[in-house]
Amino acid sequence: MLKLYHNPISGNSRRVWIALLEKEIPFEEIVVKLDGDQLTPEFLEISPFHHIPVLVDDDFTLVESLAILDYLETEYSQNPLLPTEAKALATVRMVEMVTVNELSPILTRLSSEMMGFTKEPQKLEQAKQKAHTVLKFFESLLGERPYFSSNCLTRADIVAGTIVPWLPSLGLPLDNYPKLSAWIERLVQRETWQKTQPSQEALEAFIPQWETLMKAYLPQ
Repeated sequence: MLKLYHNPISGNSRRVWIALLEKEIPFEEIVVKLDGDQLTPEFLEISPFHHIPVLVDDDFTLVESLAILDYLETEYSQNPLLPTEAKALATVRMVEMVTVNELSPILTRLSSEMMGFTKEPQKLEQAKQKAHTVLKFFESLLGERPYFSSNCLTRADIVAGTIVPWLPSLGLPLDNYPKLSAWIERLVQRETWQKTQPSQEALEAFIPQWETLMKAYLPQ
């Protein structure tokens, strides 16, 4: 059986977690506490960069969430999460890469400012402006469809959907993005989103670990 090493608070982990559930693939869930578990010799053997998630399939070990999603889509064909039509597939890839390369660092900056770990108004404003560029792009990509690139859920929705819904709680309201707001409502009603949504208790318990992680990963 597949083994998923992850932490429920991690957006990177959650996208793999949701994909496994959406594709109905049996797996064993192994929670890695980010207060030092990720630095143990045992964990470094399977994740030399001490990152989560990690997926182990018998003797094959994968790191990096997008690579894991590729593997799941190819190795486990049920309930596909990638379209086959060229434009739809390209749209999925665009959304994935924009989320990872542009939006994820912004989320880190907003989180750090919200929790008081950094106080850099200029960088905060730059991050918000960049976020609005991404949100306008996503709003235009959605068009009149319920999901990105398709009438059905794809990986684009999973990857972006583990980041975008957090933005209002970090001081970035989505009032000017009605299509994105409606898209979020559709996502959070799905059983897989509800099952993987971190509880308030889990979020509060994670706060003491967040400052250390921010010092290591916050974009300069």
